Amino acid sequence: MIRINVHEAKTHLSAYLARLEAGEKIVLCRRNKPIAEICPLPAGARKPRQLGVGGRTATLCPSFFEPLPKHLLDLFEGRRE
Repeated sequence: MIRINVHEAKTHLSAYLARLEAGEKIVLCRRNKPIAEICPLPAGARKPRQLGVGGRTATLCPSFFEPLPKHLLDLFEGRRE
């Protein structure tokens, strides 16, 4: 585990990201006082997630793409009728 100050982290971010990818942990400090610990993600977390549930597909009806009625737009934008 390495300790670095915020300025050092900003200056050499790419190098520290490479060390994180290699499995190292970093303690981030402000004025030499620890404020956060940065750890690499587990290897399994980098797999793309499967979309959908159970291999089924979804279809959207054409009306989905039509503009919303004025009273619904007013509600979304915080205006009252």
